[in-house]
Amino acid sequence: MTSHSSETLAAFAATLRFEDIPEAVVRRAEDLFLDWFGSALAGKGARPVEAIERFATTMGPGGDAEVLISRRKTTPLFAAMVNAASSHFAEQDDVHNGSVFHPAAVVFPPVLAVAQALGSSGRDLLVAAVAGYEVGIRVGEFLGRSHYRIFHTTGTAGTVAAAAATGRLLNLSPEQMLHAFGSAGTQAAGLWEFLRDAADSKQLHTAHAAAAGLTAAYLAKDGFTGARHILEGPQGLAAGMSKDADPARLTDRLGERWALAETSFKFHSSCRHTHPAADALLQVVQEHKLRPEQIARVTAHVHQGAIDVLGPVVDPQTVHQAKFSMGTVLGLIAEFEQAGMKEFEHAFRQPPIVAFRDKVSMQLDSEVDTAYPVRWIGKVTVETNDGRTLSGRVDEPKGDPGNTLSREELEQKALRLADFGGAASEAEMRGAFSRIWNLARTERVGRFFD
Repeated sequence: MTSHSSETLAAFAATLRFEDIPEAVVRRAEDLFLDWFGSALAGKGARPVEAIERFATTMGPGGDAEVLISRRKTTPLFAAMVNAASSHFAEQDDVHNGSVFHPAAVVFPPVLAVAQALGSSGRDLLVAAVAGYEVGIRVGEFLGRSHYRIFHTTGTAGTVAAAAATGRLLNLSPEQMLHAFGSAGTQAAGLWEFLRDAADSKQLHTAHAAAAGLTAAYLAKDGFTGARHILEGPQGLAAGMSKDADPARLTDRLGERWALAETSFKFHSSCRHTHPAADALLQVVQEHKLRPEQIARVTAHVHQGAIDVLGPVVDPQTVHQAKFSMGTVLGLIAEFEQAGMKEFEHAFRQPPIVAFRDKVSMQLDSEVDTAYPVRWIGKVTVETNDGRTLSGRVDEPKGDPGNTLSREELEQKALRLADFGGAASEAEMRGAFSRIWNLARTERVGRFFD
């Protein structure tokens, strides 16, 4: 019988070995893990994250897995849930452009929790993470642009990614991995409607995806079965959640094209859809030495996905909602030349930022939209009060693979995030960095904080 796409993808995830992965991809996986680690710590003290932590404390008995924000030990299920929620709060976790998917927030939480519980090696952790990235990115690409318009891909494709990563650590057979996919896919969820109300659902999306994927893998290990065609079947994920699904994307050059290496880091502390325009405006502001009061109007030339996600946010009421407001992000860029955690926390409701927000509009641009989601081009037109019309363009936003962050920049970013949440000292973070850079030589993944 000819294998189908879900089966081929499951077999790849189940049989992936450390030796199969190019060294550059392993190094990138270490970079992505460190980047995620900082984001996970930045969620400490955040109301929705702490609510999920209290839920986990109530529900979860003791175990060997580590909740990073509280340093509490619990079961892998609840550690994965809290760490996933926490790492998606600051809007600093990574993103894969082509799938419009944040892999780290749903892959590393279950991988770290299960590796700690099993006493797995650093190599095992890295292989599992690569399996999760490769599967999740391809599922996101498969579901297409129509899916992302309504569904938060990190919550949907992320559930399958978490199952693949956990399943690799559990050494599932290809058949068991396929069943894990089936159980994960039937639980996949996450809708964008929460943005209109500044609701807390985004953290729940990653918490649920990580926990549901982990659950699916553990159940499959125990003989629990799932739908064999959950992705491309007539009543599967694509049938219910997409109008432009492309099954060929599920198995695109498996073992040759390493999608993990295409993943971008986030430089600004905001929704990735704002980053291209933010970089383009920063270019104009710095080149022409502009102050916000000199700017009469900014037009951000964007892809349709940016309009779909950012368009509903017209008067942000919370810091998190402000990160999905193009006007607010560009206002912070114009005022401070950066849009980091502290700028959002202290300035998003200040009168100059609110006033600048009203000067900003988004306009669908055919070039930008055609390139998306493979490339996220940034284009802005800036009109000044003295009658000038200035243009800015960025073909690769800072953090993209072709304009990436160095390890030093990643460490500095993680230090800022840990400091923001008050979750770890600089000395503790430096110790964590050393351990992460040496994962491939670590015999047993233990706790990061005593």
